[in-house]
Amino acid sequence: MTPDLTDLAVELTIDPRQAIGIPLALVGAVFLSLGAQFQHRGVTKVEASTVEVTGGLNLRQLALLLGRPSWVLGTVMLGLAIVFQLSSLNFAPIIVVQPLGAVALVITSILNARVSGVQVNRASKLAIGMCVGGVGLFVTVAAFTAIDKPVTDSNLLTILAMLAGVLVVFGGLFVFLRTRFPAILYIIGAGVLYGFVATLAKVIISRTQNGNFEWLTLTCVAGLLLGATLGAYFVQNAYASGPPDLVIAGLTVVDPLIAVGIGIVVLGEIAQAPAWAAVAFIVAGAIAIYGVFLLARHHPQSAV
Repeated sequence: MTPDLTDLAVELTIDPRQAIGIPLALVGAVFLSLGAQFQHRGVTKVEASTVEVTGGLNLRQLALLLGRPSWVLGTVMLGLAIVFQLSSLNFAPIIVVQPLGAVALVITSILNARVSGVQVNRASKLAIGMCVGGVGLFVTVAAFTAIDKPVTDSNLLTILAMLAGVLVVFGGLFVFLRTRFPAILYIIGAGVLYGFVATLAKVIISRTQNGNFEWLTLTCVAGLLLGATLGAYFVQNAYASGPPDLVIAGLTVVDPLIAVGIGIVVLGEIAQAPAWAAVAFIVAGAIAIYGVFLLARHHPQSAV
């Protein structure tokens, strides 16, 4: 084998542990899709039986969700999705497994079309293809070029500071603009928050396995719970004003891009990657993001 081919083979060698994490993430994506469909059904039923949602779901509406079997079943399935996602993070870098949630978008689109009786139009199919294709290209490149990097205390403090800023920004936007918050903003907010949640989950798993459970790890747990709580609230409000496949499209694109951005900028998970990989990441991310906005504009059930 020539030196050039040898170098290429080294670049395209996948870690066996990543090969375990990928199928776990795919199973989680299936549960994510089913959970989203059932939760959306529960939210729309509660919305229909109460006043129109303005300024976000109120406490009474949130309590009524607990009495909807479809919403409870969806929550259980989302819980299973989280279990599989956390398991996948134990084997592979965030940059590899997090984008695989895009598989849930295809499943959700098919399910929603059958349940609602509203067929996905051509423009929406193109948008979905862009989301899945962009993320698919992203994860393919990442699977062969990313490596797991240990998170130092300095890295962790940077991530927590960034999360604090995100919580302040989106919390403030919701307080001051809650009566004019469209579904796309709820989706973007939830996706950004869940990107940080995934990163902190990965950190907590690693530090706990190494017996490093101290004040900084506890701070991560607190940050994860805050981010997950606000993110979940945003998702429920997005269900009240948009179709489930649009919600999943936003989450499965914005969420991994944030998590991957942290992995790239803060953790340096692609520091050893060749130059062509960086170009591929930028192109793939742009395609996927543009697909989300196309879907928001052209989906037959979208009001965003």
